[in-house]
Amino acid sequence: MSSPFTPFTRAVPRVSPRCMQRGRRRCDAPTKRPKTAIFFPGQGVQRVGMLTPWLQAFPSTAKPFLEEIDETLKLPLTRIIEFGTNAELTQTENAQPAIMATSILILRILEQQFGFKTDERVDITLGHSLGEFAALVAGGYLTFHDALKMVRTRAEVMSRCSKEAVEQDGGEFGMVALVCESEQHMQALVSGIHEFLALGSNIDSHDHLPAVQQVAIANLNSKNQIVLSGSIARINTLLTNLRQFGGHDPRHVRLKSDSPFHSALMKPAQETMKRILHKETDDGRDIITWPGIMPCISNVSGQPFQSKDQLKDLLARSCVETVQWWKSIRYLHEEEKIRRYVGIGPGKVGRNLVGKEVGMKGAVKGGGVWGITSPKEIEEVVRALDDTEGEVE
Repeated sequence: MSSPFTPFTRAVPRVSPRCMQRGRRRCDAPTKRPKTAIFFPGQGVQRVGMLTPWLQAFPSTAKPFLEEIDETLKLPLTRIIEFGTNAELTQTENAQPAIMATSILILRILEQQFGFKTDERVDITLGHSLGEFAALVAGGYLTFHDALKMVRTRAEVMSRCSKEAVEQDGGEFGMVALVCESEQHMQALVSGIHEFLALGSNIDSHDHLPAVQQVAIANLNSKNQIVLSGSIARINTLLTNLRQFGGHDPRHVRLKSDSPFHSALMKPAQETMKRILHKETDDGRDIITWPGIMPCISNVSGQPFQSKDQLKDLLARSCVETVQWWKSIRYLHEEEKIRRYVGIGPGKVGRNLVGKEVGMKGAVKGGGVWGITSPKEIEEVVRALDDTEGEVE
């Protein structure tokens, strides 16, 4: 089946390699608009029925796209999204491709229905954890077809890792967010966690570490929020130790995830990604296009990918390494001088994190932070971007 979505299946980037240096756009003509970034959400924002508003509002674009999803995966994922139970959709192997596909559908509608030219109006792209795949599609590094299959395969391995962890160790696994009062408290908390976990760092295999040390810092989300990943019992033990010996008592919230993402338990997913990224596709091409049409931020480094080989390495490592979201946003705001941020995809968590970090909520003079999660919001954001197009600080 041929894909009708040509902007995401192109093999040749629309920006000349002469306008790219070290993975960054470098064009002669200076922009007359505020620098703009688009970003995409990670796992946890899935919701049964999240495709329905888009299908109802934009059937000519959404219907063939939904058919493409099911045809690519050879399974009725769109039916699970629309009519499945919450338990079905929350399963990692369904949730991850569902979120990524919904995010790209919204971007596709923005382009086709509103005439939005991503390569002309956006300077940089990024995604939170799973959202990195949508960012790579939007940035021209991956086709939607390849990204969707990769995400599904990666998610199946991650799901299997979680089940095996429960079978071998017992108890619950998942993720817990910690919220501190300030940046100083957060930095001290992170140092305390690293010091505590480092007690067993000289042991090679995580299988032989004391139970509490099978915990990882999965996300550094903002100046006062981090996420721990691993055994829930072990995370609780760690928190108890931090309270008793470190003087830390952060507010903590269990996330809606039964998998310890971005931890050593996801090593098989990293190895699977390495194999996928380093072999040719069925039609004999490299799965990664380099350069893309715009820079894309790595979750691992918090900065733009610098080469095709580095992209493959960091994308595979992102399965087990910490998501440097705070570092990424600081880089965009302080180094790249991004002034307009548009979140694309279900859920508003990412928009709230970005808005809080850069000190903007909605529109401000010369920029703003917006999110497109519904057909109503897409019109509002397009209008806001048009209104701020010439406002350069």
